[in-house]
Amino acid sequence: MRLPLSTEVMKATAEKHGVCVRPFTMEVGDPDTGELRYVAVPCGSTVESVCAPCAKKAKALRMAQCREGWHLTEEPDFTPAPPSPEQKELMEFRADLVARYREAVERGEEGQADELREEIRGVDEELRQLGMRGRRLPSPDLPGKRPVKRSTKRRQDAPNLPRKKVAKTTVGREYAGKFRPSMFVTLTCDTYGRVREDGTPVNPAEYDYRRAARDAVHFSSLVDRWWQNLRRVVGWDVQYFATVEPQKRTAPHLHAALRGSIPHEVLRQVTEATYHQVWWPRHDELIYGGDRLPVWDARVKGFVDPEKHEPLTPWEEAVEEVEEPAHVVTFGRQVHSKGILGGTEEAGRHIGYLTKYLTKSTGEVVEATSARQREHHDRLHAELAITPCSPRCAVWLLYGIQPLGATSRMTPGHCKGRAHRRATLGLPGRRVLVSRKWSGKSLADHKADRKAFVRDMLAGVGIVKPEEDTSRLIWRKVQPGDRDAPPRAHLLIRAIAERITWKAEYDRALLAAGPPPGDPETSATPLAA
Repeated sequence: MRLPLSTEVMKATAEKHGVCVRPFTMEVGDPDTGELRYVAVPCGSTVESVCAPCAKKAKALRMAQCREGWHLTEEPDFTPAPPSPEQKELMEFRADLVARYREAVERGEEGQADELREEIRGVDEELRQLGMRGRRLPSPDLPGKRPVKRSTKRRQDAPNLPRKKVAKTTVGREYAGKFRPSMFVTLTCDTYGRVREDGTPVNPAEYDYRRAARDAVHFSSLVDRWWQNLRRVVGWDVQYFATVEPQKRTAPHLHAALRGSIPHEVLRQVTEATYHQVWWPRHDELIYGGDRLPVWDARVKGFVDPEKHEPLTPWEEAVEEVEEPAHVVTFGRQVHSKGILGGTEEAGRHIGYLTKYLTKSTGEVVEATSARQREHHDRLHAELAITPCSPRCAVWLLYGIQPLGATSRMTPGHCKGRAHRRATLGLPGRRVLVSRKWSGKSLADHKADRKAFVRDMLAGVGIVKPEEDTSRLIWRKVQPGDRDAPPRAHLLIRAIAERITWKAEYDRALLAAGPPPGDPETSATPLAA
């Protein structure tokens, strides 16, 4: 009974050779030859406890992305390629479909309108497959009522900031003809009460759990405002690579690598003057709870009071009545900033610090090891459970407000958003924040560079690995219960064998390139070719 299971041996072998331990099966069809085969596709998880090989690859990719963009000396080129004739033809076809769709809606032909909508959705998918980027294409429906615009005038209790026109440059200044330093910055949330060494409050009754929960929910919006303010103050397009992690007290804080040199005092002034106002309806007191919850009424197509059967206040009306923000998020006073020179040991150490927790889930980082910590996490989670996370959050029903886009599938007070999960404790979903002009490449581009490097190494010893054209292939995810699909164990064994072969070929290429430095030849006979 103490012998290892076969599945455990297989998993350990896969991890040893860097093979995904939980791949999903894809059915690949070749329309030219009629061939049908099954391929194991890596799961792509970024959590080491779920799939260690995939998580390590994702971390290595992020480290390469951070390294390449932190100390750039030349502006990245973002000149877009001209639209292809196929893209222009599809866009013309889409314009005709939208015109026909709106005519069908005006005539009341719902069936024809639904067919045209599906056809428009198919054209949009084809346009994206042709390599188009950017925001979503305009909806075929005419825009409805515009949302209420709030004043952008700064709060009187917030310090003023100097404002400059933001230049397009993204590379920092050069000093003494050879030094081009960049910055490493750490920002934290404000205090909610005194805490102990383990992050638990000294007096839980005085700890502001409500403010802590709301700050965690809106932390990402506050960070976005900080980038905006910083660029306006320094006058150039500051680029960043940042990670969000929880502190011991479970409050999120930000580590950021900024390209270019910025005075420490400027960073502190921007942090002190940055805030985010949440223009949502008031949600301080619960109206419903327990067994008394709003119910769905099919006649009014919305939720109604369980006793009076009166419709709840629609989201648009509730927002129009807002006269002051429901919450204001600010950073704490602690701002740590440091200048870093590129190519130094210190830069490499800080890159490792930035990506330290990327392979761990939030629950593993903020794991409670004592009863006092568990109680602290439980109280924060209880507050997060009644804190709305978005205008579409089902928690709004507890406050007598109809969420945006409410449907009969909603359960009052139960939202599947990340902010309400016990394991995340309100930490933002985006663990890595990278500006668009950071390295001049997307994550897929960095991955392609790594593949191209390996192909070049193999080609140097006569091993040619041409890149397969997969654009013509038809990919379909295998559904559970498909009798034709091979078991996952078979695909895993095949992937391990392929990886062993690839590793042997790569080692051969390294040996052909020359012996490692500092490792002289010790054998009297040369290595076999």
